[in-house]
Amino acid sequence: MKDVLLAIDNGTQSVRALAFDLAGALLGRTRVLIDDYSVERPGWHEYDPQRFWEKACQACRELFAERPELRERIAGVAVTTQRGTVVNVDSAGKPLRPAITWLDQRKSPMLPPIAPLLSGVFKLAGAERTVRYFQREAEANWIAACEPDVWKATHKYLLLSGYLNYRLTGEFADSAGSQVGYLPFDFKALGWAKPGDWKWQALRVRPETLPALVPPAAPLGSVSATAAADCGIPSGTPVVAAAADKACEVLGAGCLDSTTACLSFGTTATVNVASSRYLEASALVPPYPGAFPGTYDIEVQVFRGYWMIGWFKEQFGVWGDELVRSVPPGAMGLMLQPYWSPGLKTPEAKGAIVGFGDVHTRAHVYRAILEGIAYALRDGKERIERRTQTPIVELRVCGGGSQSDAALQLTSDVFGLPASRPHVFETSGLGAAIDAAVGLGLHADFPSAVRAMSHTERTFEPNAKDRALYDALYRRVYSRMYERLQPLYAAIREITGYPAE
Repeated sequence: MKDVLLAIDNGTQSVRALAFDLAGALLGRTRVLIDDYSVERPGWHEYDPQRFWEKACQACRELFAERPELRERIAGVAVTTQRGTVVNVDSAGKPLRPAITWLDQRKSPMLPPIAPLLSGVFKLAGAERTVRYFQREAEANWIAACEPDVWKATHKYLLLSGYLNYRLTGEFADSAGSQVGYLPFDFKALGWAKPGDWKWQALRVRPETLPALVPPAAPLGSVSATAAADCGIPSGTPVVAAAADKACEVLGAGCLDSTTACLSFGTTATVNVASSRYLEASALVPPYPGAFPGTYDIEVQVFRGYWMIGWFKEQFGVWGDELVRSVPPGAMGLMLQPYWSPGLKTPEAKGAIVGFGDVHTRAHVYRAILEGIAYALRDGKERIERRTQTPIVELRVCGGGSQSDAALQLTSDVFGLPASRPHVFETSGLGAAIDAAVGLGLHADFPSAVRAMSHTERTFEPNAKDRALYDALYRRVYSRMYERLQPLYAAIREITGYPAE
């Protein structure tokens, strides 16, 4: 009986092979760590694409070794991955250089010229800086400028999802739901940009180097005999398009409309809502493709949000709920602004902690980190509500940080909303499995698949007293911090050169 859905989830810290049944129960899980990224120069972050494939295969083989009976029950497989990691391959599908990951901070030294008329339009529209930022951040432009031989030899320019789907099927095809990166992608039309679109001028990418795109839940091909020998998935198993990891989290958490927000407590913390309308939470920053066809995820990011928890653990040697609960809500007035890295709207931003006193300990700092991330996500939630004109009434919390009861409780208190934890930690994998289930006809549609497969384990309700405290701190202190500190951040950058423009 073919009743098992296999999700391959290639995140930043690990690759997981996850087997789900049609009720959303996790039947088997294996995890292979990714702890050998290459940082050849400051700001660079790369990885051998072959190693991504090898670790995905290792995770699958270990799953079948632990649960051999699942192998023959696999109805289909779907891939979800970290976003914005790019792979250049030649005509034989062989990588030409290490993958540049989404954490890489290099900027292109040369920008493709944009026609004067179009440049004038951008200037009049106040979009000149946004377009220049897009060009400088684009990995394609850096490779074309700094490694022209690699760029000339590039047959296909793929995201990590496209590379893994190619390794599974032998076809250069990918999901439209996975296209998050500096690419000539039309986020409104959910497909490659049409000829004449400004992105073709802004990027060095050629149309013929891009993979074919299909919507989520559509077929991508089937597992080839070569891939089957590598990973153990039976040859001929259907491969179904899923979406990027954040989009799959939204789907796996059961968020089908803009009344329920999905918070992701991962390396990058995000707040997302699913929408059938194209709406920009921030001007000129598009919503990303959703994990079900024709939908968008309106998202606000806190770049490297829960990365700070790992930093704290490394520096202080302790962490966890007991530490959070050892100090009161509000951390005795210690307030943190979690801008670890500059962004488009905050180009000179840095992190800040204010309100230090002689009572404060590392426990207060730890709690202030969690509260600061929650404040930043609440700010994102309010921006989304202003755009959708729809109040968010419930939170679903996913990602590594969601396993902390203390983090969920303080998040509920900061937002003043119930915060629910899904029944499985692996919500991105579950979202990919839901795509596979609908694509294979094992569930009739997405609403019925979500009802059957996505459930909540526990809901945290806001505490009235703590909610009032957090609301005052958020409105009277946190919401004013960036505006007050921004001139100082600009001065720091001017004096020290960090962060670079």
